[in-house]
Amino acid sequence: MSTATSNPLLQPWDTPFGLPPFESIRAEHFVPAFEAARAAHLAELDAIAAQRETPSFENTIAALDRSGRLYWRIEGVFHNLAASDTSPALQQAERELAPQLAAHQNAIYMHRGLFERIAALHARRDELGLTPEQRRLLERFHFDFVRAGALLTDQAQQRYAQVTERLAELTTRFGQNVLADEATFRLELRSEAELAGLPEFVRAAARQAAADRGIADAHVITLSRSLIVPFLTFSERRDLREQAWRAWTSRGEHEGAHDNRPVAREILALRSEQARAHGYACYADYALADTMAGTRDAVGRLLDQVWTRAVGRVEQEREALRSLQLSRGESHTIEAWDWRWYAEKVRALRYELDEAEIKPYFPLERMVDAVFDCARQLFGLEFLLRPELRAYHPDVKVYEVRGRDGAHVGIFLHDNFARASKRSGAWMSNYRQQSRNVAGGGAISPIVVNNNNFAKGAAGAPTLLSFDDARTLFHEFGHGLHGLLSSVTYERLSGTNVLRDFVELPSQLFEHWLTEPAVLKKHARHVATGEPIPDALVARLHAARKFNQGYETVRYTASALVDMAVHSMESAEGPDIVAAERAVLERIALPPGVGMNHRLPHFQHLFSSSSYAAGYYVYLWAEVLDADGFDAFAEAGDPFDPAVAQRLQQFIYSAGDSLEPRSAYRAFRGREATVDPMLRKKGLVGEEA
Repeated sequence: MSTATSNPLLQPWDTPFGLPPFESIRAEHFVPAFEAARAAHLAELDAIAAQRETPSFENTIAALDRSGRLYWRIEGVFHNLAASDTSPALQQAERELAPQLAAHQNAIYMHRGLFERIAALHARRDELGLTPEQRRLLERFHFDFVRAGALLTDQAQQRYAQVTERLAELTTRFGQNVLADEATFRLELRSEAELAGLPEFVRAAARQAAADRGIADAHVITLSRSLIVPFLTFSERRDLREQAWRAWTSRGEHEGAHDNRPVAREILALRSEQARAHGYACYADYALADTMAGTRDAVGRLLDQVWTRAVGRVEQEREALRSLQLSRGESHTIEAWDWRWYAEKVRALRYELDEAEIKPYFPLERMVDAVFDCARQLFGLEFLLRPELRAYHPDVKVYEVRGRDGAHVGIFLHDNFARASKRSGAWMSNYRQQSRNVAGGGAISPIVVNNNNFAKGAAGAPTLLSFDDARTLFHEFGHGLHGLLSSVTYERLSGTNVLRDFVELPSQLFEHWLTEPAVLKKHARHVATGEPIPDALVARLHAARKFNQGYETVRYTASALVDMAVHSMESAEGPDIVAAERAVLERIALPPGVGMNHRLPHFQHLFSSSSYAAGYYVYLWAEVLDADGFDAFAEAGDPFDPAVAQRLQQFIYSAGDSLEPRSAYRAFRGREATVDPMLRKKGLVGEEA
């Protein structure tokens, strides 16, 4: 039996909505499937390049956009499963395939004949009578090819290919090393003394984590954010908080097979070489050339503006923690494993907030209903649970998404729980991207997945979210909407295929609806009684929104400054990442006891791929846009104002990369964004701690 007829990845998928046949796919299918799909894709590209007809938009650019559908289909399944539900066999396939897939990317973008046709069209782009979307596609493809080395000499291309293939191996190893450290750590709590201070919702999640790992008569704290942060916030055991914090912050920094320090060092050296091949002084300059910010100076101005205010704010917050500490008769230095614990005590006193009081109003199922309801009110979407459709794991729920007219929009997979086979963090991805560029006509609808890492409730018990967890749910759903609402012709311009510092706008903007009183009153209902969240509690939550924002902003901005610093180094040799990180933190005078969001040895944004390398600043850049953008609804007097929502859908959520980002934002907002709403939102101007 041939591979094509026995391998489900290569067969036509006659599943409902073209979902991958998850139950039939095994790790050993990927290597032969990719081999066949790569060959088929290259044959398509060769055929485009070999045409005798003069290059035209249709026979070259549109054809390129249509090419490789089998390859991209397999890649979508592979990378999503590797991130969401991996296994030793799948990790082995990842390691084997990483350089092969990078080599295929090189074969695409260094295809001389294909690039000659693209370059000829690009040179005549003003004469071709293209629509704005067609011109955007031509310009983006030309930029993609140049950025990937199409203009390099043959010898330089050979070395460039070696660099990118080695980078693919290293970034794969980096992510697997972090997962290994996360999967092996467990802090077992076996006595009431070790559980001191932990509310029942933390204990329940820790009991479930123990059960998931086959550990009897214990509670287990893992390095999942939904467990480690509550533990650091509530545990009375300072010694155990320190133990957990050190494990969390030292991921990837241990001698042995999973040590990420040499891996990251080599990644930085190769990225520096990559940038120099294009004539840039450093990798940051190369990365920022394809962003809204454009330059290190532009990024630096924003980060410095926020850093100065946030450091001042964090010192005010520290004084509040010290006052509480003194009132308790304690005098030890407030360390990084203490800050959250003291901050929670101050928050509880100042705003009369208790996480144990809040969480019962945020059960996962009701918060999922809330995001769906907001999408319905804003954009007319309906999410229909389809339990008969199988996903890759029993925890994953599958929804069909329909529009106002009842027509099919796409498929949405919701994967909300932490597990050992899943990487940490939260993210959105695609199994299939929206497009109308189909040979013979027709359209392709998107298949979108949201991944979260919430601590699962005990069997039969609801999963309760913290307010931060609920914000994460809304954030990732905003990304999901960006993929689902995409309405463009060409796949290259579809959905989240936008500039990196624009992609976080739809997600961060959607977070605002969580804090709307009408949304809270409708959906934040007590898990036991069904009673809506009291007005007084809503008022206290709103009053506390800016609490501890100096701490949160310093942690984020420190990570962004370290990212920009290590990717701005012009040396051909990669730095000792721990020493480089320490030097940056000393230079910027990171306030003691605060820490950073991500240290370099486990900074997956930077080193598990190149997506956010020299780009962690993008969350802050997008926050300027989202704070300013949501003000449009405030000015309209209605968080669901139909006219504003229509512009939001047309120019932000549906436009993909068919519009230049600044033009898209101006079309939505009527003007450029200003930074003041973001500073007010964080409480970094005009208010005291």
